[in-house]
Amino acid sequence: MTEQHTKQPKAMKLVGVKGMNDILPPDSGRWEWLETQVRGLMARYAYRNVRLPIVEPTALFVRGLGEVTDIVEKEMYSFEDRLNGEQLTLRPEGTAGLVRAVVEHNLLYEGGKRLYYMGPMFRHERPQRGRYRQFHQIGAEVLGFGGPEVDAELILLANDLWKVLGLKDVRLELNSLGQPEERKAHRAALIAHFEQHLELLDDDAKRRLHSNPLRILDTKNPAMAQVVEAAPQLLDFLGAASLAHFNAVKAILDANGIAYLINPRLVRGMDYYNLTVFEFITESLGSQGTICGGGRYDYLIEQVGGKPSPAVGWALGVERVLELIKEQGEALAAPAPDVYAIIPDAAALPQAIHTLQALRAAGVSAQMHAGTGEGMGSMKSQFKKADGSGAAYALIFGADELTRGEVTVKSLRDGQGVQRCERLDTVLQWAASLQSV
Repeated sequence: MTEQHTKQPKAMKLVGVKGMNDILPPDSGRWEWLETQVRGLMARYAYRNVRLPIVEPTALFVRGLGEVTDIVEKEMYSFEDRLNGEQLTLRPEGTAGLVRAVVEHNLLYEGGKRLYYMGPMFRHERPQRGRYRQFHQIGAEVLGFGGPEVDAELILLANDLWKVLGLKDVRLELNSLGQPEERKAHRAALIAHFEQHLELLDDDAKRRLHSNPLRILDTKNPAMAQVVEAAPQLLDFLGAASLAHFNAVKAILDANGIAYLINPRLVRGMDYYNLTVFEFITESLGSQGTICGGGRYDYLIEQVGGKPSPAVGWALGVERVLELIKEQGEALAAPAPDVYAIIPDAAALPQAIHTLQALRAAGVSAQMHAGTGEGMGSMKSQFKKADGSGAAYALIFGADELTRGEVTVKSLRDGQGVQRCERLDTVLQWAASLQSV
């Protein structure tokens, strides 16, 4: 009987979800660098890290962000848990989840907290430069303190971050949204104003006119620019306490030499904000100019079931910040090992790997050349890979060197290829000379 072989169909190539990008070397090294700078700065300001779930109850965002926000109406990735029917959502932002965690774990029992987070967020948007369906945020939040000094502290923290990252030409815009009663009076005036100009409103503005007229001020429709510019300003409706809070924030910024622009049209995309709101904006990224935004949200903790407590915070877009670093000519060098091990013969592998392990234990970053199944490759090809790795030194484990109990250390970055020999039995004595930092 002749054995028949059935040809298997070729497997379909799978690709990632549109707008959800892989972050690969060398770019991932730049992300790590940015995260390291943030962690160091947060520590200097005494902020503590929290790590939050990616999936939260849908009701958290509906209640916290507002039912008529773009995020809730159009952009959330929501689904039903097949096991218990619970409505769940991939987090579209970080503040609501952080507040949920603070309430659930009673973190404010012993007093206010300064916290920060990093991680991916998800919104179903049209992917474009600096705006993706899976994007990443870094957020800083201060909970339990109601004074203007913490509003100012968060702005100073963000401003210091731009200095640490080497960013330039980032402007700060400020506004105050006042308190609910003040916004209520302003809201009535806004509705009356826009009702007198219905013919100038687009469909989105008409839909929001009675549900969330403040969001009309944030329109990007140039045809509505004139009617929006003529709309009543919220600053004119603020009472004495709200104005005093805003003026105190500005006084602290002034004392620290922080330039800012008062933008009476500045609103934020979530409903939970009150009093101080702010954005850091650049002209270098086109329409995606806001790289960081935030403000005070004194009522959100109560809205998600906690005891009333004030809070303020900001979030920055990691992709946009990295784009800005690249745009301003401060591109970060890809991470590179300190040394690259060149191994002419596979027989040298045991001694070479033993030496590399000793160097790594001493804090030296080391990359070993690896064969392809046809041997270790020529010395020329290994040196080419050593140079391409970005390593500062090549370690040459030649037969002659090993016979003498030595390794040759050759500089790859001084332009002269200076080299020396080091003893294999004294690795710890010369390891520090190989480190780039």
